[in-house]
Amino acid sequence: MSYLDDLFGLTGKTALVTGGATGIGRMISEALVEAGARVLIASRKSQACAGVADELNALDAPGSAEGFAGDVGSEEGVAALAAEVGKRTDRLHILVNNAGKTWGAPYEEFPFSAWDTVMSVNCAGLFSLTRELTPLLAAAASHADPARVINLGSVMGEIAVGDGAYSYAASKASVHHLTRILAKELAEKHITVNALAPGPFLSRMTSYALEEPARRAKAATDVPLRRVGEPSDIAGCVLFLSGKGGAYTTGGIIPVSGGINVAFAHELFGGVDS
Repeated sequence: MSYLDDLFGLTGKTALVTGGATGIGRMISEALVEAGARVLIASRKSQACAGVADELNALDAPGSAEGFAGDVGSEEGVAALAAEVGKRTDRLHILVNNAGKTWGAPYEEFPFSAWDTVMSVNCAGLFSLTRELTPLLAAAASHADPARVINLGSVMGEIAVGDGAYSYAASKASVHHLTRILAKELAEKHITVNALAPGPFLSRMTSYALEEPARRAKAATDVPLRRVGEPSDIAGCVLFLSGKGGAYTTGGIIPVSGGINVAFAHELFGGVDS
């Protein structure tokens, strides 16, 4: 085994990626398959998951993929997804809570219903699925090689930018805090819990702003590193958190945002030189 395979390889590991058929979830699924994992891909659209699994299995990568339906937006959906995962494996090494919803509307028009639908998936679904799958995670965990939970937060959960997505931004701040709480809660079971806080990546959720090259270039000017995210940016973080290299990291919120997370910090005393 090479040095890099030892640190980041996932041969023999089983992972579940919710919302793994599109956007950042698709990037994560591919990264895990390329690293050798068996990846279970679940979302509300079973055909999309099966199609992505076929695409990943055609890559001739060391891992494999399986796609099926799974909905974390309700208590019944979480229970059904956990049961399906239990039918497919008796241990789960990696859980990626990627499924998410957003809602955009002007401040004056933002509806009450936009809170329940977003929080149900982004917070309640994330917490409940993690709880339901904890026995499978614990079964895969050891002192030297803990099981891993990776939650998808957002840079909008770190900085005070609503941009009309008030419930989404608040839900992602909640994801970051839940990540820290669960990291403390599950450490004794040898399960690490970390979160990614992405900035702008091209996905179904951001296609309205980033799909056209001109708009994507304009969006990049607001990023300190002057570009939007690439699949490799997500892949590198996920493989670190999932592999041996990340075995001693828990409770972290990893900023994958090109510096947006610090761009809004004010200079103390206006940056006046002493």
